[in-house]
Amino acid sequence: MKAIQYQAFGGYEENRLVDIAVPAAVEGQILVEMRTVGINPLDNTFRSGDFYAAIADNLPRIGGQTGVGLVRESTDPSFSPGDRVFVAGRGYGVVTDGTWREFIAAPASDLTHVPNNIDDDRAAAYLAGAGYLTGYVALTALAQFKPGQSVLAPGIGGAVGMESVQVARRLGASLAISTASTTAKAEQARAAGYEHVIDLSRESLKDGVLRLTEGRGVDVIIDGVSGALTKQALSALAFGGTLITVGYAAGRLADIDVTDVIWKAATIRGFTFRAQSSEVLATARAKLLGLLATGALQPTIARMFPLADAPEAVRHLIEARPFGRVLMKVRS
Repeated sequence: MKAIQYQAFGGYEENRLVDIAVPAAVEGQILVEMRTVGINPLDNTFRSGDFYAAIADNLPRIGGQTGVGLVRESTDPSFSPGDRVFVAGRGYGVVTDGTWREFIAAPASDLTHVPNNIDDDRAAAYLAGAGYLTGYVALTALAQFKPGQSVLAPGIGGAVGMESVQVARRLGASLAISTASTTAKAEQARAAGYEHVIDLSRESLKDGVLRLTEGRGVDVIIDGVSGALTKQALSALAFGGTLITVGYAAGRLADIDVTDVIWKAATIRGFTFRAQSSEVLATARAKLLGLLATGALQPTIARMFPLADAPEAVRHLIEARPFGRVLMKVRS
């Protein structure tokens, strides 16, 4: 079968198309024929070697954290041949082989049935960036969000920004704000129904937030951008507000003004799925899947690539910063 495997840590070109044997499904596993797979910025982090598990003993590795496929063989009564399933597991693409391949033998715990009214591509987009799950858990479990509060999730084109805004709306936010780096992307977002998008080429994040909140600031910030934007985000926080750092698309180093933390009585929290209980994650997934099935969540696909074009697909996600998810088609 075809797979995308990195045999060394390095640039995009290390995502190599290889031929390997189809895995056998042992007891407790399900053989899934992958159809559409997602790309997450962390896939680039893993392969580049900029991660805690970047050790030679962890190579070679098939990339990919998520995808959607069709059950071909099952050793578990919960799944039958022909079922369409989400595939996502802890450590995929970094400490265990991931989803970027034609077939995967996965434990039943890593699979979830895809709703009948959701096609493969939208289902893969729903999982690809983990933005929905990140936003929901960050708001409910970490920020203790209450309906009527305001939320800022910078970076409207990315998974965390776009999908946290959708989640915040469904949870009853009074305002769900995001940002765009260019006027073109801000206009694209507004045309897609994202009303409160700050155009950072025309005003600062702080000025935009204070304008939209009539000077009060926002109650919760879900920051998947970090870098220089973190200082502005903190300055736009309301008194007693919470900033949750979930990623670092713009860089790991942030130069902040500590008086924004002190005088605002701010709370700063770091987010990682590893810190969440299985019960919290299961509850979040069930709630989000229900919203997806009813059409309350709308995954956005920016571009689809064939599996063989994995190096260019990852490059496009990282460098073009598109509006929506980047996917790869394994099989039609």
